[in-house]
Amino acid sequence: MTHRRAVVLMLLVTLLWSTAGVVTRQLEAARSFELTFWRSAFNGLALIVGLRWLRGPALWAQLTQAPRLVWLSGVCWAVMFTAFMLAISLTRVAHVLVIMALGPLLTGLFARIFLQQKLPTRTWFAIVLASLGIAWMFGHELLGAGGAEQGGAGGQALLGSLVALGVPVAAAVNWCVLQHVSHSAHKASERPDMLLSLLIGAGLSALAVLPLAWPLQASAHDLGLLAGLGVFQLAVPCMLVVHLSRYLVGPEIALLGQLEVILGVLWAWAWAGETPSSATLTGGALVLLALVGNELLAWRAGPKTPVLTSPKPENLENRREA
Repeated sequence: MTHRRAVVLMLLVTLLWSTAGVVTRQLEAARSFELTFWRSAFNGLALIVGLRWLRGPALWAQLTQAPRLVWLSGVCWAVMFTAFMLAISLTRVAHVLVIMALGPLLTGLFARIFLQQKLPTRTWFAIVLASLGIAWMFGHELLGAGGAEQGGAGGQALLGSLVALGVPVAAAVNWCVLQHVSHSAHKASERPDMLLSLLIGAGLSALAVLPLAWPLQASAHDLGLLAGLGVFQLAVPCMLVVHLSRYLVGPEIALLGQLEVILGVLWAWAWAGETPSSATLTGGALVLLALVGNELLAWRAGPKTPVLTSPKPENLENRREA
């Protein structure tokens, strides 16, 4: 697969991801923990069908023998699946998506810490600017203005913001794990099957929220929408992104995924009547300015600026021999 094709497919992944907020706003009865349970459950069912078709009867044996990295990635997926849906049930879709925009910067930071990748100075400046944007949004919620704007308690909106923060943190860890596995020095046949982590994540997410979601009250209308989310907003794009991690490094995946912020806000504005608050617009502008500025400076700097890439397998082999 060429890099250009991988980028196009990653944009398709982002388009599918961005539909969660606006579809959730069309639900009739399912709320909070229940909608999280059903989306993760349908995601798990779709993954069982897809992976059973890809892996055959060996799927269950591979699942029980999965190494720790697969389970670590699975826990990250579970946090991402669960925290996102809980967050958008507590605060605005736009607010959650803007907080998720910290993902690329956190991924670059974690890649520097855990994968020993060099982080350019421009990225440190971007981290500071994006942090200011998030601080503005959090300060707005602490003052209670955000709760007044959306007709709810400021404390609930602040809780939604804190829950949403779990998504970019878990995503940053996950992209680093996927990158480490995809670019490891082992032969392709010896690398862990990271698609299994998706099924683990879906199962953990559904089981974790089921006691809190009971009794289930979703209508047939809700189940249809949540099934669509589980299959087309989670299972399909997440399987694609795991495959694309072989061709795109973690920070690049996270950066391309930021199209979800723009599309998600537009969908919620156009189809759910959610007008972004002034605090969300201001904080979001700072976060997106940090991301865009970071990429523009990288493009202008060209090859002289260190690039966030993973060591090539042959380099790792040479180090071992040395």
